[in-house]
Amino acid sequence: MIEIRFHGRGGQGAVTAANILAEGAFLEGKYVQAFPFFGVERRGAPVTAFTRIDERPIRIKTQIYEPDVVVVLDPSLLDTVDVTAGLKEGGMVIINTEKSKEEVLEKLKKKPAKLALVDATTIALEILGLPITNTSILGAVAKATGVVKIESVEEAIKDTFSGELGEKNAKAAREAFGKTTVYEL
Repeated sequence: MIEIRFHGRGGQGAVTAANILAEGAFLEGKYVQAFPFFGVERRGAPVTAFTRIDERPIRIKTQIYEPDVVVVLDPSLLDTVDVTAGLKEGGMVIINTEKSKEEVLEKLKKKPAKLALVDATTIALEILGLPITNTSILGAVAKATGVVKIESVEEAIKDTFSGELGEKNAKAAREAFGKTTVYEL
């Protein structure tokens, strides 16, 4: 089983990203769970969401305390939240940032085995006209983890957002897929 924890802020679409990733894996015949954890439910407050993906039925009903993968939609969270808390040995961190690998590693409390970086904000601004990075970051997740194909992510995005909005969001995911850099540490 792959357990993924998303960190974002209210209004950025972390919960939607977790759901779309689960749908993409479901389209590939996998078993999935996706669910949010809210604290102070307000726009801009830190939000955590979770996705589990497995080849067998998933019977666990708790939030994810020891993720295989951590996805950070808002790089400012690195200053206030220990996004690597509980990260499994050999785990991966995927971050929306324009900063260098070295700058990012300085902010992480625990060094991951793999680090994937993409400037999802710029991609979202260019394609969507808004700094909503949830679909862009899913392209990075597809590339960095290989847990779901980019085509499945695109299909799940188009199932979630109809018409032109779906097309643009799928394009943002594809663009991020191509621009994600993965580092073995």
